[in-house]
Order: sequence, then C-alpha cells, then structure tokens
Amino acid sequence: MSPRIVLVGPMGVGKTTVGELLAERLGCTFRDTDADIVAAQGREIADIFLDEGEPHFRELERAAVRDALAGHDGVLALGGGAVLDEGTRALLAEHTVVYLSMDVDEAVKRTGLNAARPLLMINPRKQWRELMEARRPLYQEVARVVVATDGRAPEEVAEAVLEALELKQA
Repeated sequence: MSPRIVLVGPMGVGKTTVGELLAERLGCTFRDTDADIVAAQGREIADIFLDEGEPHFRELERAAVRDALAGHDGVLALGGGAVLDEGTRALLAEHTVVYLSMDVDEAVKRTGLNAARPLLMINPRKQWRELMEARRPLYQEVARVVVATDGRAPEEVAEAVLEALELKQA
C-alpha cells in the first residue's frame, strides 16, 4: 500500500484543501499527518509545541508520517516541517511527492502569519522567510513535481497537480 500522491510544502499553502480536492477527483481518501497527530494526542499541535517542545513534536511527526506512508493509499498531506527529518526524506524517495510552493506575500494573505503557528510567534514575516530558506531545498529534494499556488484557487492548484502528474480524474 502506498499513497497515490504525497503533498509537501509550507504551512498555509493549502495542502489539506488541495489534498481533499485531489482525493475527491481521484476517487480515493485523504489523510493529513498533522490531523493524525492531533487525533492521537487529543490536543492541538501548538499546544504540543508549547508544552513539550519542538523535538518531541518532531518525534510524533516522524512516527505519523512513517505510519501514513505505509498504511494509506489515497492522497496524503504532510506537515510543513516533516521534510526536516532525514529518515522521512529517504522514505519519500519511493513516493509521488508534490511540493506546493508559495512566496511570503501569498503566505501573509493566506495565514496572516498568525500566532496559532508556533514557529511564527515572533516577527512572523522574518520567521517565515527563514523557515522557507531552510526548507525549500528539502521540499525540492523530495518532490517529483513543484506546483506554484500563488494567486491560484485551490481548484486550479488541484488541476495543475493532476496535469503535472498526468493523472486522470475518477
């Protein structure tokens, strides 16, 4: 069992929204590893970060990604930082990964770079730029296809993903 499509990209890029649209169009199920973690832990990711710190969250994330890659055959969305783990990147080499990209202005529009994002609590614009400088090469490393989301509706992004992967809708 293996996901048909794995979506990676920064927080707020629309992985969940686009993933749900892709799953609907492909006639399969959608899964989000962040949602898996929230369900398993019974609390929000921001609370896990604040209570136990980022290293603990990354351990939970690593396990959630590994389980989802092995046990889901639909569309899978990974948390924005999942690619930080070398083992996760190695696992992704066997999968059809799509990097959904966006620039900082688009990020501001979509998320407001708000405090509900634990890594963006101080100087969100600067923090987002720094996160992306560190993560962009990792997203590109694991991706088979890159789809820009700037100025596009989720439906247009989903269509661009299907076209780039040459997949037929159900």
